Amino acid sequence: MRKAIIAGNWKMNMTPSQGVDLATALMPLVADAACDVVICPPFVDLVAVGEAIKGSNIHLGAQNMHFAEKGAYTGEISADMLKELRVEYVIIGHSERRQYFAETDETVNKKVTVALDKGLIPIMCCGETLEQREAGITNDFVSGQVEKGLSGLSAEQVENVVIAYEPIWAIGTGKTATKEEANATIGVIRKTIAKLFGEKAAAQVRIQYGGSMNAKNATELMSMEEIDGGLIGGAALKPEDFAKVVKF
Repeated sequence: MRKAIIAGNWKMNMTPSQGVDLATALMPLVADAACDVVICPPFVDLVAVGEAIKGSNIHLGAQNMHFAEKGAYTGEISADMLKELRVEYVIIGHSERRQYFAETDETVNKKVTVALDKGLIPIMCCGETLEQREAGITNDFVSGQVEKGLSGLSAEQVENVVIAYEPIWAIGTGKTATKEEANATIGVIRKTIAKLFGEKAAAQVRIQYGGSMNAKNATELMSMEEIDGGLIGGAALKPEDFAKVVKF
């Protein structure tokens, strides 16, 4: 059985003091969670929020990282910097990073590789646009993203990757794929992994749904066989709502 994982992506929200308040309010609400609980604050919040959640069952994640160890990359953050802050997870290849900051499948692959090498757990994102879904190419497109993103990894490494399927048309729009649509596409992702890395890796890897999962629809989405968790946006900024998702 794969252990479910619910991760909150705060995006560019919450100052350090606001982040501490949010984390402090969240901790007692999810203390008895049966799933892995992860929060991913902005970089400037990591120290303060990390201290606030120390000793709790909440894991700390970052929203991005660079693939270089160090160097002239103004404004970037390395894996070693995250590790020293006790970060355990890192989101890689979110559609907003791809859309606004020129992330490619190749840079995603470099970041996933480095994250694993440094002992971080990557949450690798993939997903199609509305135009691609309407054109009937969702399966091929998403499979291609997964294949390129995991290129060069061993089956053992892939088992430690979390994949987030996030249809771009359902992020921050209030729209969501039906539970059947989400389950079917995640099933395609799992079959892609089985083809590339074997049935064991496919059975082990956890695949989240990341398209506007919230307190109202989490139960039905999490009831589906292929869906192992959620990458949560807006609902992650409200402790009570996020806790309801965690306790789906």
